[in-house]
Amino acid sequence: MKITEKMKQRVTLSFEVYPPKTEEGMPKLMGVLDDLYAWNPDFISCTYGAGGTDKGRNLDIVRSVADAGKTIPVSHYTTIHHTRADIRRDVDQYLSVGVDHFLALRGDFAPGENETRGDFDHATGLVEFLKKTYGDRVCVSVGASCEGHILCRSLESDIAFLRRKQDLGADYIVTQLTFDMDRFRRWLDEIRTAGVTMPVAVGVMPVLSRDACIRHCLSMNGCAIPRKLARHISAHYDDPVGFAEAGKEYTIEQIYEYMDCGVNDIHLYTLNKSEAMDDILARTGLFAKE
Repeated sequence: MKITEKMKQRVTLSFEVYPPKTEEGMPKLMGVLDDLYAWNPDFISCTYGAGGTDKGRNLDIVRSVADAGKTIPVSHYTTIHHTRADIRRDVDQYLSVGVDHFLALRGDFAPGENETRGDFDHATGLVEFLKKTYGDRVCVSVGASCEGHILCRSLESDIAFLRRKQDLGADYIVTQLTFDMDRFRRWLDEIRTAGVTMPVAVGVMPVLSRDACIRHCLSMNGCAIPRKLARHISAHYDDPVGFAEAGKEYTIEQIYEYMDCGVNDIHLYTLNKSEAMDDILARTGLFAKE
């Protein structure tokens, strides 16, 4: 069953993990995955590093998810350093191990690089190639920045690119994090007005660390820190334990707000940690654990 079919039936739950930096970290991640399976997620996605680093461990991780048979594995896949021949080779390999869902992205450049050095400069080309080459054999999701991509000239232009990806065959959206719920609601209204009908899996970054929260907003995603979040940071600025505890409640409230918006999936960025996910999801009362 494709993820999009599940999204038509109910609000789904999913997680994102990433390859550990060393091979020694893989057993720990396998344990995290076992913990996450207990929440009956509808899919688990796996990233890989800037410039295509960690692709080997990415394949190992999504293959292990496929082998476990507990949920649908989704692999991130970028345009960086990829020719059409590279993409065919890689996707054929993923398909051979039971992975047929992909999040198609331009990807992050490695330090010192400023171009993809592949056959496609943008994710639109990758989406088109995947769908023309593999058709319904693959399910392709695309990223979206609710506050506008930092490299796009305007939000209107960003939404036009999103509509283009839909027209090329993309199946659903996975949003970048945003803490500005008013901005999210406007974005959701604007993409629907523009004819974007794809289901939306909304990326939720748990508020657990002051420095990580600020870094993810400002140095990585170019998204706003709304007043509510700023007050939370200020109130617990020198209290890491209090910050994490109150941050879990902040995250739970945001999940409720997203659900009220009518999103199709709650996609939690786990940062390869399962304990905080357990606590947050248990407190929501929205999802059942085995």
